[in-house]
Amino acid sequence: MQKYPHLYIDGRWTEPIEAYEHELVDPTREEVFAQVTLGTSADADRAVAAARRAFESFSTTSVDDRIALIDRIIDVYESYADDFSELIAREVGIPVGSHAQVTGPAQHMRVARDTLREYAFEARVGGAIVRREPIGVCALISPWNWPVQTGVIKLIYALAAGCTVVAKPSLNSAASGALLAQVLHEAEVPPGVVNLVNGRGRDVGDALTRHPDVDMVSFTGSTGAGKVVGAAAADTVKRLCLELGGKSANIVLPDADLEQAARWNIQRCFFNTGQSCHAPSRMLVHEDQMEQAVPFLVDEARRYQLGDPLDIATTMGPVVSAAQYKSIRGHIQSGLDEGAKLVTGGLDRPEGLTQGYFVQPTVFTGVTPDMTIAKEEVFGPVLAVLPYRDEAEALRIANDSIYGLGGYVFGRDRAKAQRVANALRAGRISFNGAPTDSYTPMGGYKQSGIGRSMGRFGLEEYLEVKSVYGFEDEAQALPTLFG
Repeated sequence: MQKYPHLYIDGRWTEPIEAYEHELVDPTREEVFAQVTLGTSADADRAVAAARRAFESFSTTSVDDRIALIDRIIDVYESYADDFSELIAREVGIPVGSHAQVTGPAQHMRVARDTLREYAFEARVGGAIVRREPIGVCALISPWNWPVQTGVIKLIYALAAGCTVVAKPSLNSAASGALLAQVLHEAEVPPGVVNLVNGRGRDVGDALTRHPDVDMVSFTGSTGAGKVVGAAAADTVKRLCLELGGKSANIVLPDADLEQAARWNIQRCFFNTGQSCHAPSRMLVHEDQMEQAVPFLVDEARRYQLGDPLDIATTMGPVVSAAQYKSIRGHIQSGLDEGAKLVTGGLDRPEGLTQGYFVQPTVFTGVTPDMTIAKEEVFGPVLAVLPYRDEAEALRIANDSIYGLGGYVFGRDRAKAQRVANALRAGRISFNGAPTDSYTPMGGYKQSGIGRSMGRFGLEEYLEVKSVYGFEDEAQALPTLFG
């Protein structure tokens, strides 16, 4: 059994003040494969104190120094790529063939480095100097579904800005969090600049969120948990960056390539076993084309090879845990109970798999907007296909949600598709399956979150703005902030 007995505080591996052991269960084999030692709020206090001390010097480092630091982190991280790939397969069931989970973080580091290189921390507005300065100590609370990448995005932009960090990974992915701390240690991140405290959300997470010496909290998780974080942070009026739940809609316009739209929707929705907040888990198809779309959806869903995520041939692994398995099956049952039509998948175990938290790729048609599977985030491989009569109804259905994280549009008439895209109330919209760009901001409308990550907007989440007056001559030499 692998053991991760330490926290990482002030540049050293250290034992918790009061240790608690947490077992990690392999979701494929339903057996314990690792043990992680958890800290408590007392350890969070130690980590915040270390980060506060380190901030005094790290906040004044040069851009060139921070670029060099990021380059070192990239080099060390890439040397551990195979270790990360195997570990997250054991932790959360992500197939080793899903390269984006491991290659993506390094690419995001490069984007952060390039953004930092070009960013103007000082600019002129009239005769004043407007400065952007690191906000301070940042608590970074990451989820399990992108166990390395989400934490890396938070971390690397905080470092680029000149902030110091206390990171708390999800309990489900605590081992990969510890491995990331090892990468940072070997990359010679200065002591106290990055600290790792594994622990429970109600203890370590709550302590970090409430801590008076934490200046900013970046949290990714469910909307329910995000509300708790926001309430806890209110007493000390911290900056919050929240990426929360989603129930993204894909509007397939009548002139779209129906096969392309259907196959892409399955691939994007079921990527990561459907455990993605941007998943297009609602597909809106014109009522006259529903029967045409179903064969493409069913065929694509049945192409997945379910099995051991350590097998390179596997294209869909198990869901993360027994609790998640139960929740997804409960949503499938609700679809059956509420009258949706099951066209593939369902409650039965996938053929040949007698253990593990495996869920069949599942598609429902005949879904109405009031059904549970049309409203709630399932966070599993379940697609709800809803009919619509016209463009106005499609937009009403798509926007009738507490969420607004992502949106998708398929169609041939670009002007019409852009009109629909502009009317969607969500933070990221993709046309005809266009890939996203890591230089552009990611974040949500409504209860899908507050703030943005990635690129220039992501960097600015970790910066404060200061106006300085009386130095007119110096200001003239700076770029103009507003053109």
